[in-house]
Amino acid sequence: MSPSGESTRGLETACCVSQTSWAHCKRGALFIRDRARPRASIARALAIGLALTWLLPCPGFAWLFPEHRSIAVQAIVQLDPAQRAELDKLWTEARSARGERLCPQPAEPTQPPKPSCVDYASWPAIAGDHSCSSREMLGTVLNAPWILDVEEVSVKLQTRLAAAKRRDQRINAVRDSNLELQRADPDLATRASSNDAHFLQARPDAGITPHAYGELVLAAGTQLNALGAYAWYHLRALAKAARVSRGDLTPDARAQAALAALADEAFATHFLQDSFAAGHVAGSWGNTALRLGTHDYYNEYGIEAVTWKGEHYVALGDGYMRPEDEKRAAVAVRDSLAQVLDAFQGKVPEDAIPSSDGGNEPEAFNVCRESHFPTAAATKASFQFISPIVLQTPAPALAAGKGELPRFHAELGPFLGVSSAVSVEGLQNGFGDNQNGKSWVGSLELALRGGFGLEGVMSESGDGLVFAEIGLRYDSASKSTGCGNCTAAGNLGAVVPARSAVTLRLRSPFWLIPGDLIVAAPVLAFTSPKTLTKMAVEAGNGGLIPYEAGIATPVGRFQFMLGREVGISLYNGKSDTFLMPTPGVPPANTTLVSLQSVQFEFPVVEYRPFRSFSADQSSDVVIQLYFGVDVPTSTSVSSPVGAPTPGVRDIWMGGLRVVFDWRHYFQ
Repeated sequence: MSPSGESTRGLETACCVSQTSWAHCKRGALFIRDRARPRASIARALAIGLALTWLLPCPGFAWLFPEHRSIAVQAIVQLDPAQRAELDKLWTEARSARGERLCPQPAEPTQPPKPSCVDYASWPAIAGDHSCSSREMLGTVLNAPWILDVEEVSVKLQTRLAAAKRRDQRINAVRDSNLELQRADPDLATRASSNDAHFLQARPDAGITPHAYGELVLAAGTQLNALGAYAWYHLRALAKAARVSRGDLTPDARAQAALAALADEAFATHFLQDSFAAGHVAGSWGNTALRLGTHDYYNEYGIEAVTWKGEHYVALGDGYMRPEDEKRAAVAVRDSLAQVLDAFQGKVPEDAIPSSDGGNEPEAFNVCRESHFPTAAATKASFQFISPIVLQTPAPALAAGKGELPRFHAELGPFLGVSSAVSVEGLQNGFGDNQNGKSWVGSLELALRGGFGLEGVMSESGDGLVFAEIGLRYDSASKSTGCGNCTAAGNLGAVVPARSAVTLRLRSPFWLIPGDLIVAAPVLAFTSPKTLTKMAVEAGNGGLIPYEAGIATPVGRFQFMLGREVGISLYNGKSDTFLMPTPGVPPANTTLVSLQSVQFEFPVVEYRPFRSFSADQSSDVVIQLYFGVDVPTSTSVSSPVGAPTPGVRDIWMGGLRVVFDWRHYFQ
């Protein structure tokens, strides 16, 4: 799940929208009619940003589902004949009670477009990302109907990634997959709110030995990390397999323990696989925006990795796995699985097996809820036994300080910024009842904006940007006249005179109808944070009906965004006088009037050709097509004295707006 390059997806363990598009029109009109409402609505929009910053997940999962599964398939294929025979026997026993749900083979070579069963190779992909413990994972595999939908999404994503020739095609494939996964597994985003277990813990110094690093990350009270999570579950799988090998269990207990051992090992290998993803090797530290941006950058562009054995290679990460990345991770997973299969044969030293393994049930330690290991993940003897596997993993980058890798900032967190814009509007008519000719005006804007960057958290195509801005606008006179023979009068004779306005602009995602998160966030943030998280994740990915998700192309990013953003221009009118045709008013059938109005605009389509991001600031150019209406609010006659006030009407318009946007992030 990645926002890198063009985009950029805790508060150490919770933060943002994943993922995450929001936005309609008549509702916006009601929003602007009342002069007192903009301030209240803007305050609510900023409240959304605060609520989402605290509540929404910052995905840090590593390989995508099909990548996890592909690694596991290769690991199973590479087992030696005796070990493969043992796995096939165990799998046959497991299927005896669950034949319809479990596939005939532990690693099906190909999957149909709509899978009807789950093979063992899919279990590591379901672990961690779609479940929080081995026990939950096994229950999901055997009983949850939605896991087959997840399998179907995975098959589709694998096909699209294999066919992708360009970066934008890959981005769009992951975008669609994320949307479908969130619908299949509604808890996916909230499960991501605790993700330390998916990352390697950074090295404190360059000279640390593998043994010393193992003691550091496996000790009691240590923060969850990928290597520790792997050891925790793998050793419990060994213990259950060793109990089966002793032959003193009843047939039912043996079958239960064997299935639990396979589940623990699948859950363990999820984190072993994560240890090879570049974004998880780069070092997970710093604030949320730095962690997310760094994760995404190295996953896409790679990192020079060095294993604990001293092997140098270039690693990529989730969403960008190459055959060589798959092969390297698969060898380690194969060796890990081989240890468990050997344990079923009684070939594991007793001192390598933990004394407590949770009985015949899969391990219940919850990597989503817990933040630290309650006891040591491994003893010295256990670590010595699994060290041949650990030595194959890349040594993580250094922690903050001298020698740290360059960090990259995601567009996440509070910001202040400046925007400037130029626009051209085509007018359907004039303010006067009899001004029916079409015209156009040009305008310049300069504004200050503040808000929260919540963009691209679930995927690069997401849009969770929330901001409010205030500025000034200067319009040219319309390029036509509406007062008969008054061309020489210049500004006075224009259908709409040159004038200035104070501008307000509000942008916020929506779940189903524009403004729903603005209304819901202050309440749900305290009464049902989980519901708010789900709504916001879907909103950031295009809404419940995801027609507003961004579309990546080779020339930039397009997005349909009706209802996501509204602009307001408040025209004072006291100094903006102009001539309006008024038949029957002497001496020239015209009246000199001053008019106050409120114009509001609704962007429909947005195109962003590029975006750049430094350590704490971003800049981009946005081109918007919009429609709007200018609503007169007050009209007065300046001359002739005593003349009746002419009738006025709304002016409908369509326009093109080019915006330069600069932001400074504070997180």
